[in-house]
Amino acid sequence: MIERKIISQKLKEFQIQDYISSTLKNSGQSHTKLLHTPLGEKIVVYTSRPGIIVGRKGQHIKKLTSAIKKRFELENPQLEIAEVENVNLNAKIVAERIAQSFERYGSQRFKGIVHRVMQDSITAKAMGIEVTISGKVPSARAKAWRFYLGYLKKCGDIALTGVDRGFATAKLKSGIIGIKVRIMPLTTKLPDDIHVATASELELLTQELKEVKSGVPGSHSESQETAGNEEGKKEEKTAKKPRKRASKKKESPEPQGVQASQAQPQTPSPTLAAQDVELEETPDEN
Repeated sequence: MIERKIISQKLKEFQIQDYISSTLKNSGQSHTKLLHTPLGEKIVVYTSRPGIIVGRKGQHIKKLTSAIKKRFELENPQLEIAEVENVNLNAKIVAERIAQSFERYGSQRFKGIVHRVMQDSITAKAMGIEVTISGKVPSARAKAWRFYLGYLKKCGDIALTGVDRGFATAKLKSGIIGIKVRIMPLTTKLPDDIHVATASELELLTQELKEVKSGVPGSHSESQETAGNEEGKKEEKTAKKPRKRASKKKESPEPQGVQASQAQPQTPSPTLAAQDVELEETPDEN
C-alpha cells in the first residue's frame, strides 16, 4: 500500500510539472518543484522572466492556481515564482532561446545563432557546452548538427549529476526542429581536481584541528585525561582501604587478662606444689 501511494504521488508531481511547462511556453520557465506543507501543496516555479508569469496585479498566476486546483484536485495549492540567477548556465532556457530565434529569423542563419549562444554561456563561466540540432536544417533533408565549445564530460557519474540538460522544439514551415543543450558549469567538482596546500594553509588547518579537538567533549586528549583521572582515583581507593582496617584493629583493644595469658604461659604456684608433696609423704595415722 505504501508503494502505491508513493508512485501515485510522484505521478501527480510529474503531471503538474508537465502541465505548468506546457502552459508557460516561451516564458523562460526552467523547472518546477512541488513541496508538501501543513497548509497545502507549495509549487515553486523557476523562471527567467517572472513578470510574464505573474501578469498585471497577479492575474495570470491566479488563473494558473485555480486551473491546477480544479484539474488535479488539490486542496490549497500555493504558487511561488523564483527567478533564475544566471540564465546562460541553464540548459532549458538556452534551448528555448535558440528555438525562439529559429522561429523568428528562420533556420538559414542557424550557425550564427548557435555560436552566439554558446559564447554567451562560456563568458558566464561555464566549463563546456554542447548543442545538437536535428531536423530539416537548412535543406529539405533531415540532418543532425552538433556544436561544442569548452570541456564537457560525456560519460561517467559526473555526466549524469554534474551536467545540466535541456530540450526544446521550434515549429517552422519545413517541419519541427529539435534542440538539445548540455552545459557543465564551473561549480561541478571533477575527481581529478587536486589542490596542493601551501605551508601557511597547512598551519591554519592544524590550528583549526587542535581547536576542534580541544572543544569537542569526546576528543582523544580529553578521553586520555579522563582515563588518567579514573586510574588515579582507583589507586587512591585501593591505598586507603588497608589503612582503614589497621586503624579499626588498633581502636578495638582486648581485655588485660587475655593479653597476659597470651603473653606469659601459665605456671603452677610453689605453695600448691609443696602442699601436694607433704600430703604424699605423711601416711595415714589410722
